[in-house]
Amino acid sequence: MLLEKGNEYPYSSQRMVTYGKKGMVATSQPLAAQAGLDILKKGGNAIDAAIATAACLTVVEPTSNGIGGDAFALVWTKGKLHGLNANGPSPSSISIDAVKEKGHEEIPKFGWIPVTVPGVPAAWAELSEKFGKLSLKEVLQPAIEYAENGYPLSPVLAYFWKGAYNSYKKQLNGDEFKHWFETFAPGGKPPEVGEVWSSKGHADTLRAIAETNAKDFYEGELADKIDAFSQEYGGFLRKEDLQNYKPEWVDPISVNYRGYDVWEIPPSGQGLIALMALNIAKGYEFSHRDSVDTLHKQIEAMKLAFVDGMKYITEPKHMKTTVDKLLSEEYTKARRDLIGDEALLPEAGEPPRGGTVYLATADEEGNMVSFIQSNYMGFGSGLVVPGTGIGLQNRGHNFSMDPNHDNALAPNKKTFHTIIPGFLTKDNEAVGSFGVMGGFMQPQGHMQVVMNTIDFQLNPQAALDAPRWQWMKDKTVLVEQSMPSHLVQALAAKGHQVQIAPHSGSFGRGQIIWRDPKTGVLAGGTEMRTDGAIAVW
Repeated sequence: MLLEKGNEYPYSSQRMVTYGKKGMVATSQPLAAQAGLDILKKGGNAIDAAIATAACLTVVEPTSNGIGGDAFALVWTKGKLHGLNANGPSPSSISIDAVKEKGHEEIPKFGWIPVTVPGVPAAWAELSEKFGKLSLKEVLQPAIEYAENGYPLSPVLAYFWKGAYNSYKKQLNGDEFKHWFETFAPGGKPPEVGEVWSSKGHADTLRAIAETNAKDFYEGELADKIDAFSQEYGGFLRKEDLQNYKPEWVDPISVNYRGYDVWEIPPSGQGLIALMALNIAKGYEFSHRDSVDTLHKQIEAMKLAFVDGMKYITEPKHMKTTVDKLLSEEYTKARRDLIGDEALLPEAGEPPRGGTVYLATADEEGNMVSFIQSNYMGFGSGLVVPGTGIGLQNRGHNFSMDPNHDNALAPNKKTFHTIIPGFLTKDNEAVGSFGVMGGFMQPQGHMQVVMNTIDFQLNPQAALDAPRWQWMKDKTVLVEQSMPSHLVQALAAKGHQVQIAPHSGSFGRGQIIWRDPKTGVLAGGTEMRTDGAIAVW
């Protein structure tokens, strides 16, 4: 009875910064964080811990990610930052005309049309092979055990699971969606808080990935199952698309913000938006965080960066401009000069021509990982490959059906991508990993967390706890209930159309681990807006 009534929290509480020395894992699920720490204690490094945590999250937080999603990572090791892009492309047989022939003028959210090649299993294998100390088989074992034996649902997880079920029940009517309900709503209902859920198919799939370094997913029996399921329901994805896929090691991009280098994965990720916004913001001096002048300038900078990002960001070879031009001082100043005392109706400029899971890990050797993976919209496409637990992403929904748009749908193309890991360095030394997951909130969360840390000297927990805003469109800004009312009123007086959100679920879920370069002491913050936890050693 006590457990059944344990999902109400009538009183405010406070989280403290978590400190450690030998290792730390911060993520949105306690079980996944603990699994990562267990791997560290077995002799694994921060990369092994990140893979273990990420694999566990596909089991213990399927509302936000899955084996059939994409992943990105920033890895600090031996004094260098490495970027991994495990964003899967569109199928080779898809096109704007082919989608229109199926009766669609826009790319649907659900079903096979928005499904792109999954990058998650390849990301795990690539990270393990390049930087891991333990075998992928050993690293994935905790996730396999949770999938096989089950685990009790945590409160925020159960809330979003129920919401997804209610939504899918209304929207997913085709026979192809029945496997989602069989997997995630056994017995005809979503699992409740504290109820144990398991997925034998998910365990078998993880085992096959572990034993073959993900080859089975892209070349073997799992690939055959994905191909057969796609063909049965008229999907575009084929085994050849899986066989031809390989994640890319990329050079991270950065801006210097008040002496700190802020790092992001390059396009097609939207991390560039966060960097453009920070570039604009660094032209101002901010004395107080909780002032209308600060909030107004932050929002205006983000608006301008976002409309540029939505116009120009896609796979780099398809972009009409470049990262360097969008981050140039000349273009940044031109955008900053547009900001006045009133809220703008933003439009993209002309540069010079020429619901996701996040985790952070660190170990005593100085290795640090900023890792993110997602099925895009919650559970994704609503498709689960029969008997496998593989929920497929709907990332292709971000493509444009306008053939003249930079991000126009095309075969073998990577779309504009929302998921972005972040990293901070100073004087070529690692400060640490940070991220704020949650669709188009992510660059907005990155900007706010970075400024909370650098401009306003907030510790990692306070930087995450601070009330957030979220630009939605035009002059519309959503703010959390904890935003002081005098600031809400002052923003409205500047022309912002301010709405107070009834729930904090859309404001992102962040994690931070900072490292003291002199002592090696780790300081972590985790998200109060979800079932966040830090496992530390």
